Amino acid sequence: MWRLTQPWWEFVLRALLVYGFLMVGLRLTGKRQVGQLAPFDFVMLLVLSNAVQNSMNAGDNTVLGGFILVATLLALNALMGWWTWRSKRAETLLEGRPQILVHNGVLDEAVLASERITRHELMAAVRQAGVSDVADIRVAILETNGRINVIAKSAP
Repeated sequence: MWRLTQPWWEFVLRALLVYGFLMVGLRLTGKRQVGQLAPFDFVMLLVLSNAVQNSMNAGDNTVLGGFILVATLLALNALMGWWTWRSKRAETLLEGRPQILVHNGVLDEAVLASERITRHELMAAVRQAGVSDVADIRVAILETNGRINVIAKSAP
């Protein structure tokens, strides 16, 4: 239960490598996947967690090995949070930048395509904001957390 089958530093190294790989992979999939989990996105996250488990623990199922992995991942996550707070460049690299989807009633199809957002997803956010037509939007922004914020034009 407590005797490790691998050296402690190997758990730390494996956790760092897997965390980094997953961060890059999830970042490349776009903001929408993380911010607005569709059922298949949720299933993908569950499968990913199972897929990387053995690569982190190297077959070691001891409690101490689990503690080392959890401590490493929590420390790394705290470090990433601190780094993005301190550095604008790190924040942009890790979290991206907000993207304008609609400006003064004009839909930017190129941004929708690059962020892999369908018109249905955009219109759901528009309706949720109480607007029924894209022409009535002053600005719709895809935030770095995956949410779409919609600001309607002022009534005349």
